[in-house]
Amino acid sequence: MDVGIIVPQGWTGEYAGMAPADAWRRSVEIAREAEDLGFESQWAFDHMHTTPDPTDEITFESHTVLSALAAHTSTVRLGHIVSCAAYRNPALLAKMISTLDVVSHGRAELGIGAGWKRDEWEAYGYGFPPTRERLAILSDALEVVTRMFAPGRATFEGRHATVRDAINEPRGLQDPSIPIMVGGNGPNVTWRLAAAHADELNLDAMPPEDVERAMTVIAERCREVDRDPSSLRVSVHVWWEHMPREPEEIAELLGAYRDLGVARVQTLPRDAVSDPEALRRLADGMRMAEPAQEAAL
Repeated sequence: MDVGIIVPQGWTGEYAGMAPADAWRRSVEIAREAEDLGFESQWAFDHMHTTPDPTDEITFESHTVLSALAAHTSTVRLGHIVSCAAYRNPALLAKMISTLDVVSHGRAELGIGAGWKRDEWEAYGYGFPPTRERLAILSDALEVVTRMFAPGRATFEGRHATVRDAINEPRGLQDPSIPIMVGGNGPNVTWRLAAAHADELNLDAMPPEDVERAMTVIAERCREVDRDPSSLRVSVHVWWEHMPREPEEIAELLGAYRDLGVARVQTLPRDAVSDPEALRRLADGMRMAEPAQEAAL
């Protein structure tokens, strides 16, 4: 099972009171250390306001963050957890991720979801349509980006998004295309969209006991579209406050996810902003969770 970190951006208030330049310097330091420690991927939240309540504090924009981290790292995968489908024209979003893939030498992934944080939607002029409409926006966005990532020109006529002979060159470096990760816990719509369009489904803050039940439903969603359930990776975003502090407890939680068939866990090492040992403790737990290998003969 892979483990990735969400690079601090200030979204959870971890940079409250810090100067922007100092905060960004710390983000880069954490990203570099995480790569050296063996974390598989690095992710960015697609938010503009802090959580849970909006405060006048730093929140770095996600696409800019990932583009910059592409230049500061060399091996880790890079993606959003997850990009809000309504915040950007989906054809432009596909173009941005395709460029990131080239800039990062083939390390980009498109994480995408319906979005939920009402205060930033309204503050930034997106309104806040009901859940059904936000999911419909996500559906159209997935239709567009899959066409933009495919060979040739992209054409799609949808209610919320349209492309006509759209050219996306370069399409990125990965073959056959940039991986798509759909994020969300909705079994009726989101998981069906993931089964139809995605390489990976990311579950948000779902504990192991709930993941065990979810796996059965996710497999059913795949079979509904004649897809082999094993071809859809499942990952879990473990919120920072739910990740234990000590390596032994971290290993126990990661092992529980691994045993359920989870392919990847992502978490924000929030304490690493001020605690120089926090990232190493997380890495120690990650290594302890790895299944024992047979001794070489």
